[in-house]
Amino acid sequence: MRCRASVILLAAALASFNGARSYAADEPQAKPPAATDEHAPPPSVTIIGPKDAHGVLGKDVRSPTNEDMGRIVDVIVDRTGTVRAAVIDFGGFLGVGSRKIVVDWNALHFGRLGNNADAITLELTKAQVAAAPEYKEDKPIVVLGAAGNLQPLEDH
Repeated sequence: MRCRASVILLAAALASFNGARSYAADEPQAKPPAATDEHAPPPSVTIIGPKDAHGVLGKDVRSPTNEDMGRIVDVIVDRTGTVRAAVIDFGGFLGVGSRKIVVDWNALHFGRLGNNADAITLELTKAQVAAAPEYKEDKPIVVLGAAGNLQPLEDH
């Protein structure tokens, strides 16, 4: 009797194992990541010398008369990916009382940017920048430009 009970338990275990295995076979299996296309062309590579290009985020912005105009905190591009403007954190002291304004990219002049002490020059006066409306996310962007340089964005 004992042997018969063991055989029945073994048969039940095998039946449940086979049921679980067939259920797992019905489940969609995770596909391995697609192999890279061997016929795809290699990516292009451009080498830029360390003296030829630098990042601009966080760089100081100065007026032509060397007044502190703030720091670049963001760059705005249009639908085609063309850089149109820079967002400058202007005014305040140690981040208190400052506000963001947007200036036309063409109003900025980039000299030597080899180290953090080098600044970007803005073709506007401190008074002009102080009078500019504040930049706010999800609101229309008012871009302050040097005289005659600003082109409107086209609606597509």
